[in-house]
Amino acid sequence: MEFLVTMTTHVPDGTATDTVDQVRTREAKRSCELAREGQLLRLWRPPLQPGEWRTLGLFAAADGDVLEEALASMPLRIWRSDEVTPLSAHPNDPMPAGMTTDSFAGPEFLIAMTITVPPGTPAAVADDTMAREALRARELAGQGHLLRLWALPGKPGRRRTLGLWRARDAAEMAAVVEALPLYAWMDVDTTQLTVHPNDPALQQGEPHA
Repeated sequence: MEFLVTMTTHVPDGTATDTVDQVRTREAKRSCELAREGQLLRLWRPPLQPGEWRTLGLFAAADGDVLEEALASMPLRIWRSDEVTPLSAHPNDPMPAGMTTDSFAGPEFLIAMTITVPPGTPAAVADDTMAREALRARELAGQGHLLRLWALPGKPGRRRTLGLWRARDAAEMAAVVEALPLYAWMDVDTTQLTVHPNDPALQQGEPHA
């Protein structure tokens, strides 16, 4: 299974700078170890307010208990709270090719989409729109825009997905999403991501704090 984990760190007031630096160094080392073990897949920084210390992580684990063991082994856990979102397989997910797509430079985006088919929509219309969405997803994956796609827990009658996307900038990302066949039936929540120095995708030999 894969999980998205929102990790929020609050360093206690009065903590010595040397102590913080030591914990961060050990955190970077442990992140590298988890990446080598195949448990830590990606790390990102979302937009932050002044003083915020928050990270988004994509983890793989057999179940929630195994994930918790991995999270508990990370040094920053002493100051950190974790919010875990289980991710389910999506039929339009371009994995495994999506994780290595690098056809152009540009920021990554996490986009949550809630899809609600309007009441009274003929089944044939809904099926055709879903089929065109699947075809478009494959095209966007081939272009390097769609990297991953997961299903999220949702209420009956509503489909929720989470996608990892890439575009040259926020304007291009918005244009890509607005051109999706299902866009008229979507509520969209977009988070632009920035690089985290411990991200396994950087494929650097030494960990960074």
